[in-house]
Amino acid sequence: MAELAPKVAIVTDDPGWHGRQLKEALAAHGLSSQYVSSMDCHMDIAEPGTEINLPGFEQDPLAVFVRGVPGGTLEQVIFRLNILHALSDMGIVVYNNPRGIERTVDKVMTSFLLKQAGIPTPNTWVCEAKEKAEFIYQRECGQGRKLVSKPLFGSQGVGVQLLDSDTGLFHDETFAGVYYLQSFIDCGDKDSFDIRVFVINGKAQAAMTRRSTHWITNRAQGAECEALKLDAELTQLSEAAVKAVGIDYGGVDLIPDAEGNLQVIEVNSIPAWWGLQKVTGFNIASSLIDDMVNRLGNANSLTVLP
Repeated sequence: MAELAPKVAIVTDDPGWHGRQLKEALAAHGLSSQYVSSMDCHMDIAEPGTEINLPGFEQDPLAVFVRGVPGGTLEQVIFRLNILHALSDMGIVVYNNPRGIERTVDKVMTSFLLKQAGIPTPNTWVCEAKEKAEFIYQRECGQGRKLVSKPLFGSQGVGVQLLDSDTGLFHDETFAGVYYLQSFIDCGDKDSFDIRVFVINGKAQAAMTRRSTHWITNRAQGAECEALKLDAELTQLSEAAVKAVGIDYGGVDLIPDAEGNLQVIEVNSIPAWWGLQKVTGFNIASSLIDDMVNRLGNANSLTVLP
């Protein structure tokens, strides 16, 4: 029987444009690939060893590109991350690395690591007790400041609430029993905007401004993307943020305050890049796959197409 050619697994439940971009970039290196849902994977922990079963793979994948980790119960999310950890422990290149993904899907750990590294990031308070959350809300908003309430696990601005002295503290299902309250950064502009910097292999590669008439500035929420030239400060802060959370690549979100001082508000280990690709001159998917393939070659001494 002919030996099966190894394939790269693209972990995603919604391949779409990003999945197609990754497949094309892998094909340019002579590598085949297949989409895999982490919800369809399973583990056989038995003699003589452990098998990680990915649908469509009769042997271990050559590498794994993580394009998405779907939400679910705590047990489901932990198991999906365990699959990635196990593959990595077996010597398979997992990109982004699972430890980095684990740190950045959790906003609390991201905020903690940024502060520990001395990176400017908004003041943040996290607690379970409603009384403590009410105290923080009254103290901050009672003095004319605003807070942003975010779900710990979430993206694209879903479930995010802006709090002021008139709103009260939200107690809906999105906060899931843990209050994550962060100082609202007012950029002082008539429109709201933030900055997304894309970092690959520790180096800032491209940036854009996301501008909106709404205070939530995610592209998925309708913000307009504009190309932005990287300067020394943007580059240094973004690269430091990615290093602090320990990821292979990432999308770093920053906001300048009214005095123009930059604050890192989030670091994304599974960032989308459709909006950034529209305003930048290099192929982002190709750059990501180039970096992954370099890691693959270093890990396995493989010869791959340039």
